Order: sequence, then structure tokens, then C-alpha cells
Amino acid sequence: MAHSTQQSDSSGDDSGLRDRSDSSVSELVAGLSFAVPYLIIAGLFLFGPLLLALYMSFHDWNALDPGQSQFIGLENYRILLGDPDFWNALWNTVYFVILTVPPIVIGSLLLALGVNRDVKGKWLLRTIFFSPYVLTVAVVGLLWTEVFSASGLIPYYVGGGNWLNDHTLAMPALAIATVWWQLAFNFIILLAARQNVPDRLYEAAKLDGASTWRMMRDITIPQMQNPLIFVVIVTFVGSFQVFGQPFIMTDGGPSFETTTIVLYLYDTAFTGREFGYAAAVGYVLFMILIAVSATSYYFLSGDKR
Repeated sequence: MAHSTQQSDSSGDDSGLRDRSDSSVSELVAGLSFAVPYLIIAGLFLFGPLLLALYMSFHDWNALDPGQSQFIGLENYRILLGDPDFWNALWNTVYFVILTVPPIVIGSLLLALGVNRDVKGKWLLRTIFFSPYVLTVAVVGLLWTEVFSASGLIPYYVGGGNWLNDHTLAMPALAIATVWWQLAFNFIILLAARQNVPDRLYEAAKLDGASTWRMMRDITIPQMQNPLIFVVIVTFVGSFQVFGQPFIMTDGGPSFETTTIVLYLYDTAFTGREFGYAAAVGYVLFMILIAVSATSYYFLSGDKR
């Protein structure tokens, strides 16, 4: 009897294992059925072009007859490293990032914290702050071109003539337009993050006599860490890839002072018809973005593993 009972228990265990195994297989099949369509689309429209661009960067690419393209190895990358126009465009891009990323991140955080307070008309403030983001880059560019023109509002009140034709003021003008436009996206993300911080943490801190600054440092910022990291990295990547604003507002001028790396890539490919070299520029930009994004995440997240 004991032996038969043991056999029964063993068969029951085996049946349970089979049921769990069948369930895992079903979940895997269901997951793959949802993932495969995305993977196919990503392969066609993301990974495919990435691999093609890498292949192009090793060639003197003939866009009209790709079969006649000549393999030149790393020559495009060698030329790029000694190209003063590339380094000028890279510096202009870094300068633009410096002008835009801190104001966008800090400004959106302050707006989110301010609107989150118990003030009248919060819904109206949210609408006002978010409204610029619904505009396209073309509308934003044309609008701010008029604002910075010789007869526009900024030169009228501040002076300086047409800012977009000034070697010193052209890039700050692009930065101002970009900050005004991009604050809204980060504002919504950080506002949602702030509203997810439990009120009981602030109530406990107030009972302990914590100041507003200490609650900001010890509660608000740590609780919003992940959204803040996301905002910093996305803002950095977006600013480093800026194209529409200089293309519409300055066309890279005056004297290439606002030619960014993506605008330089565009001009190289579609004006100079040097598609292989432009692909090399794109891949260098791609590697820069990966390196800086990973570094930013490493230091901002505090994860040193």
C-alpha cells in the first residue's frame, strides 16, 4: 500500500510538472506571436537600414547605381577624422547641447513642481505649458524666425538687430526657440512622476521638522530619479540630433556657425552626393550617442555595477 501511494504521489508530481511545462510553452508561443510582427517591422525599417548604412560607410557609394560602388574600407572614417567641417559641426552641436539641456531639464522640473502645488487654475497652467509641444518644428522655426528678425520682438526690446544673422547670437537664438518648444514634453513626464510620490512621505518629513529644501533633496529628487534620468538622456539625444531648427531658421549660417552634425550629414549626402561619407558621419554620431547615453545613465542612476 505504501508503495502504491508513493507511485500515485510521483505520478501526480509528474503531471503537475507537465502542466507547468505546457503552460510555459503556451505563454512563450503567445509572447512570440505578439513580438514577431514587431521584430519583422523593426528588422525592415530599423536594423535593415542600420546595416545598410554601415555597409555604405565602407564604400564610395554610387546612389544611382549601387552595384558600381567602390569598396574603400575605412577611408571615409580616415577622411572624417581630418575634416575641419566635421569637427566644426560637432562643436556647434556640443555648444547647442550645453545651451539647451540644462535649461530644459531644470525648467521642466521647476514647472512640474510649481504646477503640482495646490494653486488655482492648475488645468489652465498645464494647458499653457504643454501647448507649444503640439506645434511642428516647421511652425516653431518660422514663428521664432519672425521673433528674432530685425523687426521682431526680441531685437526690438533687447537690441542686436537680426539675431539669426549674428555670429554670436545665432546659436543662442536657436537654443531659446528649442527650450520654449521642448519644455512641455519633459514637463508632462516630470509632473506625472511628482504626482506619483506618496504624500505620506512629506507628511512624515513635516512632522520631523524637515525644511522644503530638505524634502526636495531627500524625498522628491530620489523618488523621481528614474523619470529624471529618462528626461536627461532623451533631452540630450534630442538636442544632439537637432536638425529642423537650424535648417529652417538659419540654414547653418551665418558662416556655418549653426551647422550641426545632422545638418552637416544632410548637406553631405543630398547636396554633396557623398552618401558613403555621410553614412560614416552618421555612424560616428550613433557611437557618440550610445557612449554618452550609457555614461549619463551610469552616473545618474548610481548603479556602479
